Amino acid sequence: MESLLETLQEGNAGRIEASVADLHPADVAQLLEGLTPEERPIVWTELSPTTLGEVLVEVSEGVREQLLQDIQKDTLVSAIRYLDIDDIADLIPDLPDEVLADVLFGVDKEARASLGEVLSYPEDTAGGLMNVDPVVVRENISVQVVLRYLRLRGELPEYTDKLFVVGRNQRLNGVLPISKLLTAPATDRVRLHVDTDPFLFNVLDTQEDVAKSFEKYNLISAPVVDDEHKLLGRITIDDVVDVIREDADHSVMARAGLKQEEDIFAPVSRSARSRALWLGVNLITAVIASWVISQFEATIERLVALAVLMPIVASMGGNAGTQTLTVVIRGLSMGTITRANMGRVLKKEFLVGGLNGIFWAFAVALVAVIWYQDVYLGGIIALAMIINLVAAAISGVVLPILLSRLGIDPALAGGVALTTVTDVVGFFSLLALAALFLV
Repeated sequence: MESLLETLQEGNAGRIEASVADLHPADVAQLLEGLTPEERPIVWTELSPTTLGEVLVEVSEGVREQLLQDIQKDTLVSAIRYLDIDDIADLIPDLPDEVLADVLFGVDKEARASLGEVLSYPEDTAGGLMNVDPVVVRENISVQVVLRYLRLRGELPEYTDKLFVVGRNQRLNGVLPISKLLTAPATDRVRLHVDTDPFLFNVLDTQEDVAKSFEKYNLISAPVVDDEHKLLGRITIDDVVDVIREDADHSVMARAGLKQEEDIFAPVSRSARSRALWLGVNLITAVIASWVISQFEATIERLVALAVLMPIVASMGGNAGTQTLTVVIRGLSMGTITRANMGRVLKKEFLVGGLNGIFWAFAVALVAVIWYQDVYLGGIIALAMIINLVAAAISGVVLPILLSRLGIDPALAGGVALTTVTDVVGFFSLLALAALFLV
């Protein structure tokens, strides 16, 4: 990046082209994302036509939007035409209508039919992820015939670790691992080495289920079938890695109410607008917590120490709740937390919250007693600490489950809801107990 920025300042087009010529498209995409909107077209126009399409696939949606505006239609059509079917399908939602028509007419008839098949399924399903390039063989031919066929075919599709054995009407009978093909006697029939119970996906399985299975079973590729067990395509590990990365980006960005595909150098007005809504939601929650405090103004005026100690109770509750919330959200996404064990999870987190509450209640009470020489104040803040940490643990379990049932992403709304609960419970418990026993 530093070298490229220096080259851009020099304005030497030849050096710019040379600096990106040997880079992988993913590296070029990362460089483009790190450049300002004014600098990107300079590098973009120096890329070879064969690289342009692959870079478009790799960059984030926010940057892709700008790049598509800075390329001539004929060049774009030429760049996209040679991509894999699944990659073209990923790009289609972002393409202008006039370019889309040219892309569809630019590919051959077979590719157009394959593209139509992929686009007929929702983007976030196995059908939307699959590529329609599986290498198929029959089970009644010999290993020698298969090897001869592969030699005549030439280059195999990327991530080919198995061949797909089909029968009549393209029904999947099993898979033939390449490792077995290479070591089997040449005269053996394929049926002798077929795995008749391979891991496979229905065309409407969600991409989350696909990603979990690839991760759990260490898959490189897997067949996709319809309800009649007809082979439609295959999913490969490179596409699944993209799903996992997008899910991880979403989890990180959603906590702040941001889009994972947002351009880091997007216009200030757009970025401010996209963040304003979430700041407004946070303001509402802060007002609620402030309103709770305002109900005990007289208590705080009589015992100023409460104003000093309140943030401790709320902060400890917020941190404890966030720990529970993170564990539960991950458990929900991984499928390890279900209706069958929700009660056990709640019980366990309740006990953890109570145990931590007792331990840290003693610690903060000791600090309060030493600080203000008031044993009763120490007891009050200790009790408030226990109440808030238990409430935080319960909220950390209940809130994401409730949000999921309501169709709301718990990664997006869970943090704000939890903060509201822990602030309100923390402030209320401390101030209410102080009003009852100290003032």
